[in-house]
Amino acid sequence: MSMNEYIGIDLGTSGAKFLLVGADGSLIADSLQTYPVHYPKGGWSEQDPEDWYAAVCRGVKALIGGRDASRVRGISFGGQMHGLVALGGDGAVLRPAILWNDGRSAAQTEYLNGVIGKDRLSACTANIAYAGFTAPKLMWMRENEPELYSRISSVLLPKDYLVYRLCGKRVTDVSDASGTLFFDVKNRRWSEDACAFSGAKAEWLPEIKESYEIAGKLRPDVARELGLSEDVTVCAGAGDNAAAAVGTGTVCDGDCNISLGTSGTIFISSDRFVLPENNALHSFCHANGSYHLMGCILSAASCNSWWADGILGTKDYVAEQAGAEEICGNNHVYFLPYLMGERSPHNDVDARGAFIGMRPDTTRKHMTLAVLEGVAFALRDCAEAVRKNGIKFTSVSVCGGGAKSALWRQIIADVLNVKVRRLSVDEGPAYGAAILAMVACGEYTDVRTAAKKFATEAGSTQPDETRVAAYEKRYAVFRSLYPALKNCYSMMSEVSKN
Repeated sequence: MSMNEYIGIDLGTSGAKFLLVGADGSLIADSLQTYPVHYPKGGWSEQDPEDWYAAVCRGVKALIGGRDASRVRGISFGGQMHGLVALGGDGAVLRPAILWNDGRSAAQTEYLNGVIGKDRLSACTANIAYAGFTAPKLMWMRENEPELYSRISSVLLPKDYLVYRLCGKRVTDVSDASGTLFFDVKNRRWSEDACAFSGAKAEWLPEIKESYEIAGKLRPDVARELGLSEDVTVCAGAGDNAAAAVGTGTVCDGDCNISLGTSGTIFISSDRFVLPENNALHSFCHANGSYHLMGCILSAASCNSWWADGILGTKDYVAEQAGAEEICGNNHVYFLPYLMGERSPHNDVDARGAFIGMRPDTTRKHMTLAVLEGVAFALRDCAEAVRKNGIKFTSVSVCGGGAKSALWRQIIADVLNVKVRRLSVDEGPAYGAAILAMVACGEYTDVRTAAKKFATEAGSTQPDETRVAAYEKRYAVFRSLYPALKNCYSMMSEVSKN
């Protein structure tokens, strides 16, 4: 008996992950396609959207090669959020996409938070401005590239550009739209006031869909290019974190997931809309039709790859971490993981990474461990903001490349004092995207039913009581470091401009 199949695509920062998934949740095939990130200036981060589409063509063909393509019924995406893809009247891309971790719009962010005001922004969008969000990027383009800005006919998010290329429809989903600062999260619609604050025109913005709704069918020419049927459904998809939450079963009230990808997130599903105290967290729509709170740190697994690949010159992460568990809780070195600035809870584009506490007896192991601990401490900052909003959790699921490290999972369990769950399928956004495609095609009635069916636990890591106490003391030191360095970061930023 033939089984329907679905393609889930995670449009990441360094590459796209492709999964071919059976209707029973089984993994049939996978592919990874990479593309470059461009850093034209310090703090800038861009990509060519055409590189994304070329990767989709390669990746889908790699999945299907030699298989019965007629079984594929749907395609969906989990995508890097907040990026600005500006299209002209002919649908062509006007400039390289400005990515989520780009910090060029600090002045525009300051204007939105300081002149428009955080209270007015939050009343419209449930969020304050961050340099990573889409609206400040559009304002930067208006002020610095007026000729290109005058030619804009559409503003899309990264995954939505691919949906547009596949089916010709300009749509976005509620979870991704939540991170634009154009969107009324509570009422799941574009905000006229928020658009006016940043100069976005209503006609530029795509149609809003729920993440599990249909965007369209494959265009005939695209279907031929990919080797698929024109009847394949393209689902609206979700922002990467919401898609990862679906893939990890983080879909019921109070469920919590931590993602250790390029960036790091702590994600809490909520049945009700919550406006966080002091806007220390993002309040976004969830891909399951409800809401979620999220804390985001801009550098997570990317800190480890920077340290191992870039500084130490090794890709053998397992060997590099071997033996480090012997000094867990007793490390004298601290690492601030702000390589690309920081979002939650500091909202500081000038923040930078730092090692503190080195001594004559400091070893490579101390510094390697400090990188893992620094990311865990930064996630603890986000967890504390969650707890201040009255939300309690005693376990978290983990996904992302960093979650493969048993040492890192133990550190997170100890620093947050929670059970860390590892799932039988650890594919994050791509797997969640495939589940969304299944719902769009009617394979399952709703997202929660499908997600909970597939998110089975493969093992767990319990906090170690002795190390929990030790990390509690070390976390108090970590929390004191950013305030002590904040003025230094500002001074460093001014010096680098000269």
